Amino acid sequence: SRYLAVNQTLLTRCGIADRNDFLGKTAAELFPPPLGESFVEEDLTVMREARGLHGQLKRHLYPDGREDLCLTHKEPLFDNHGLVIGLMGLSRDLNVPTLPDTDLQGLSKLLDHIRDNLDKPLRLEPLAASAHLSVYQLDQRIRALFQLSAGQYITKSRIDAACHALTKTSTAIANIALDCGYADQSAFTRQFKQSVGLTPGAYRDRSRKK
Repeated sequence: SRYLAVNQTLLTRCGIADRNDFLGKTAAELFPPPLGESFVEEDLTVMREARGLHGQLKRHLYPDGREDLCLTHKEPLFDNHGLVIGLMGLSRDLNVPTLPDTDLQGLSKLLDHIRDNLDKPLRLEPLAASAHLSVYQLDQRIRALFQLSAGQYITKSRIDAACHALTKTSTAIANIALDCGYADQSAFTRQFKQSVGLTPGAYRDRSRKK
């Protein structure tokens, strides 16, 4: 989990002038605890599971003491044999009003809940209630973060999980459909083709030819 490349934005964000003072170090050495340790654990999870993390909502600490929200994405990097050899990450600052800690924590837990329960019904009313929000408030916050409605975000999360399963596992398509919250393979195929432009089978075949 040591940095091999870094852009100027991250150097500036961390208050580091010389790139060489950043490269070769882990996040735990560069960011204050427990933030740095959590970044390293995320890195290890991505590499261990060979699965990306998308849209992780974080509160970032700046050298001047300022705090702001960002969305973090991490993807595993593979060699020609399909083995994980590292990862790449992208963190995007959010131009939205700072949320209270309780609001941020509730929304972050909600997004984690969605990603961890894609195989279950995800109705907006109970989801919003779990974050102490109305459906309208939930929809507005997700739109501000992802430029998607709450319903679209759930669909995108399911399709992202399906794409990973189709390319990285040999799980039967019917089982992937159930794991991603679809009642049957035909419903899954319709939604997948509408979102991706290919049927699940064609998508899997194309990925294997690369």
